[in-house]
Amino acid sequence: MPAASRYPEAYAAWTRDPETFWAEAARAIDWVRPARTVFDPGAGVYGRWFVGGEVNACHNAVDRHVAGGRGDQAAILYESPVTGSRRRITYAALRDEVAALAAVLQDLGVGRGDRVVLYMPMVPEAITGMLACARIGAVHSVVFGGFAAKELAARIEDAAPKVVLAASCGIEPGRTIAYKPLLDEACRLSAHRPDACLILQRPQAPASLVEGRDRDWAEAVATARAAGRAAPCVPVSATDPLYVLYTSGTTGKPKGVVRDTGGYLVALAWSMPNLYGVAPGETYWCASDVGWVVGHSYIVYGPLLHGCTTVLYEGKPVGTPDAGAFWRVIAETGAVTLFTAPTALRAVRKEDPEARLMRGHDLSAFRSLFLAGERADPDTVAWAEAVLGVPVIDHWWQTETGWPIAANPVGLGALPVKHGSPTVPMPGWDVQVLDEAGKPLGPDRMGTLAVRLPLPPGALPTLWRQDARFRESYLATYPGYYNTSDAGFLDRDGYVYVMGRTDDIINVAGHRLSTGGMEEVLASHPGVAECAVIGIRDALKGEAPCGFVVLKAGVERGPGEIERELVALVRERIGPVAAFKLALTVGRLPKTRSGKILRGTMKKIADREPWTVPPTIDDAAVLEEIEASLRERGLA
Repeated sequence: MPAASRYPEAYAAWTRDPETFWAEAARAIDWVRPARTVFDPGAGVYGRWFVGGEVNACHNAVDRHVAGGRGDQAAILYESPVTGSRRRITYAALRDEVAALAAVLQDLGVGRGDRVVLYMPMVPEAITGMLACARIGAVHSVVFGGFAAKELAARIEDAAPKVVLAASCGIEPGRTIAYKPLLDEACRLSAHRPDACLILQRPQAPASLVEGRDRDWAEAVATARAAGRAAPCVPVSATDPLYVLYTSGTTGKPKGVVRDTGGYLVALAWSMPNLYGVAPGETYWCASDVGWVVGHSYIVYGPLLHGCTTVLYEGKPVGTPDAGAFWRVIAETGAVTLFTAPTALRAVRKEDPEARLMRGHDLSAFRSLFLAGERADPDTVAWAEAVLGVPVIDHWWQTETGWPIAANPVGLGALPVKHGSPTVPMPGWDVQVLDEAGKPLGPDRMGTLAVRLPLPPGALPTLWRQDARFRESYLATYPGYYNTSDAGFLDRDGYVYVMGRTDDIINVAGHRLSTGGMEEVLASHPGVAECAVIGIRDALKGEAPCGFVVLKAGVERGPGEIERELVALVRERIGPVAAFKLALTVGRLPKTRSGKILRGTMKKIADREPWTVPPTIDDAAVLEEIEASLRERGLA
């Protein structure tokens, strides 16, 4: 490791004395009352952080920056290519808007510990809604805008909110999605009925209001401001929940990941300068959605805690209007960092493989690109490095963890990049590779990636009102460890390699093989834009791998020729043991709205098992296209 990196020193300091490490990190935020105990191993399911402390997340994200002289600095830069609108919201304006909305919530009966569900598109009011809840000690639960009524109902029923904050519609390229009918149906289906719904009317599709339940958002806030209403920040316990976020693709009773307030603020405050290498006053862009954990941590709380300007983008990497959108936004906002999903980058590369649309945009202030949400294949990373000329940093984390488990800490001095690895564990994360019996494996041996307890500040302490399910889902398989359900290995330098979910490890004639490793090979082909590999049930070998590939724009050779080359490439790189004989060219891959490929559903289709359309899918028609492709080959 280079002498310039302070990572070894930081990780060693945490290993030596975790409580002192996190006590020092906690100085980066304002406390109403310091913690009595940094870590109490007897509290909660596996222990709790900053017990006895009192804090307010909204004060730390907004008010203290106004008091510290940043009132005129932009807190939010709103970019909406789908509506053609932009807004610059200063920290002072954000404070006033949040305080007024918080007063409206109080008037609707919301207090400390009450829940509020948000069903919002990527508009500034989504952020003010989250912060208004945090301001008065309420617990917010954001549901991705446009989620099906049944799924929204399940979350309303589980969280039991007093109020729902919603917009009348969301806007996608070429279509407008009316949210209000979905919300009305969800309220009808749910056994719990909110006392009130506050509706943000968007001009693209205004909604009718239900008498006695619904309020007009703009009118309510304007009335509160005219009356001089401004709710103060309410202190909460560090161990009180800041939000509940339901994991995508759940069946039955949803799993609500709980995020406690104090530990989350401390972890994010540490990550912004040390991991992402950004300074207060700089512009930080996370191109995700507030409906996902990435949006919670690095659109809203992380950048604002650190006094940065955060970019809120209501658009797509391609199609709004083209594959140059990201580069335009970076240039116009002066963003020093972009954090996005590998699938977004693959979409850009597919449409503009030579990065011609980057030309003419001034990216001189841009320093680093961070990728997460799924495995970043080495070929995509190498392409981004070549066209951008800046470090491209893969990092690994989950909804449950709240912030990265493994990363390349740019702020501490970047470590050498190894393509295919999100680099090394961050302080707080003791990552081990375990076999099926829970025994640690040596370097370069594939197994389950697990984290030795206790989990660090910022990680989930439990599931919402489901301690037993939390233990069963995450802690029971390997006692003393949190089971990530990701498969991978550590190399001899301690670098982490995440090869896929444990159910993405397929067994071919007794050989355990990683579909992620095969995807690496397929993605290295110059004609392939993106790909996915699944294991299909096989009577002889148990499972047989099948690759789905999307070709780059402008590829002139026939799919059959490329498919034959891909089969040969996997045989050459991985060997005959992979038994890779089938590559299918498809127009697109089925994905969730966060960009994750729905490999599990694809496998059910191929195995001729019953399957349903997941609620998180971006476009359900893609699954029918996949089924048709498999049927053509006699596989569905």
